[in-house]
This record gives sequence, C-alpha cells and structure tokens, in this order.
Amino acid sequence: MSHQQQEILNHLAGAWRLLSSEFRTSSGEVIYPLGEDAVGQCILTKDGYMSGQLMRRDRPRFAAGNQAAGTPEEIKTALEGYVSYYGPFDIDPARQQLTTHVEGSLFPNWIGEDQVRFYELTENTLTLRTPPIPLGDDEVTGYLIWERR
Repeated sequence: MSHQQQEILNHLAGAWRLLSSEFRTSSGEVIYPLGEDAVGQCILTKDGYMSGQLMRRDRPRFAAGNQAAGTPEEIKTALEGYVSYYGPFDIDPARQQLTTHVEGSLFPNWIGEDQVRFYELTENTLTLRTPPIPLGDDEVTGYLIWERR
C-alpha cells in the first residue's frame, strides 16, 4: 500500500452519519428511494474494512412485534426500506475510487461482488457516488453524503 493510500485510509477511518441519499437520473430527475429523510451509518477502518447501513426513517413496525412472525407485506416493506452490506475495501487515489469486496449483504446478489463508489473527501464530509446504473431508458447515479460522527 502506498503512503498516499494509507493517508486516505487514515482520513476515511471512523463512523459516518448519513446526511443525504439520492439518485439523479441522466434526464435531471432526483429520486429518493429511501425517502428524503433517510438515515444511516457507515463505518470505515484504517485497515480497510467497511460496514454500511441505510434505511427509510418511516419503516412500519411489525404488528406481532416479532421478526419471525412478520407478514409477507411487512417483510417486503422492511426489505425495500433497508440497504446493508460489509466487507474489505480498497482505494484507488488516482481515480478517487473506493471498491468494497462484498462479504455480506441484505441483497444476496451483492455477496461475492464488488461495489464501486467514487469518493470526495473533506475534513468532516464524505460523498460517495455510484457509477451510472441503467434504469429503463435512463441512467441513475446514486449520491450519498456522510458527516463524520
């Protein structure tokens, strides 16, 4: 690992609180899949591990009060309102790219895959941007803005 990579890792390390989660289409529309007031936490370590959790603030509680007794609709709503994954990551300072090698995820299709994000880092703010994602005849790019805790 280069000195520059280690410096960036040291600066990234810590707990981050989600300020904003939005997707922007190539046609200019802004979409909030987790609501305009989504909440979340991202933890990044100096030795290159991450865990990220994002959710809708307004997810309804299960009527039974028991996770195993949720109705199909309750389970569907809970799943659709939550994003979670973790694993080791590496950075490419030249491309300002952070790549997580997903070991676990609420979305099973991500397990064993890489999640690429482009980063912008200031003293207390981290912006992560996805590569463009096809969406029908359009493309969307996700923007997550985090604040150091």
